[in-house]
Amino acid sequence: MNHESRNFITLALFFCIFAQIMASLRHEFYETDEKLTISIFDRGADPAQVSITFEPRKISYANGEKTLSLEPLKGQIDPEKCDFTVGKVKVELRLVKMAQGRWGGLTGDAPDLLQTAPIGPTTSPAVAEARAKPKKNWEELTTKILTSEKEVTADEDPNVGGDSTVNSFFQKIFGDADDDARRAMMKSFQESGGTTLSTNWEEVSKSTVEVKPPAGSEWKKWD
Repeated sequence: MNHESRNFITLALFFCIFAQIMASLRHEFYETDEKLTISIFDRGADPAQVSITFEPRKISYANGEKTLSLEPLKGQIDPEKCDFTVGKVKVELRLVKMAQGRWGGLTGDAPDLLQTAPIGPTTSPAVAEARAKPKKNWEELTTKILTSEKEVTADEDPNVGGDSTVNSFFQKIFGDADDDARRAMMKSFQESGGTTLSTNWEEVSKSTVEVKPPAGSEWKKWD
């Protein structure tokens, strides 16, 4: 083989490699949790000649001799909701993900998010416990205890009838209540002369709490 033949073969190989490089299309992408956009840089592409096929984990692009195949995609897409536009410099593909989440890449083996994603919304144990735990109704509890018809005997409570019983009850309710309930208790107790104990600040704050003496008794104000 003479020198000219070798130069011809070298030149032919160079053009083949150059043609392959030119035929491979440069592309880039960016994504959100719901969508992914791919830009294929194919300057002057004719919209009538561009052919794009969307599959759940594959994209095929063709424009004459220029082709591009992306598979396997790192996540599944919805072919029915995907579309594209052909511009003067690039072709833009807009993909809709079947499962929300970032891929971190375009192609490659990755767990199927549709298989690993939770079916429904999850709730942390702390939030679940907070939702499950009912809010204590202090107004109802206070009324229930104060209006109880059952009398406690001395055998059941050595301090029955003394101030310790009232103080213990008041301290427990007061200690477990929030700021509004505490204000309501102090205001109602003072303004009613000790005849009313309310934890409803929204109601108590509107006006002076009336004196409500026990049934069969009369309230008198001493000068």
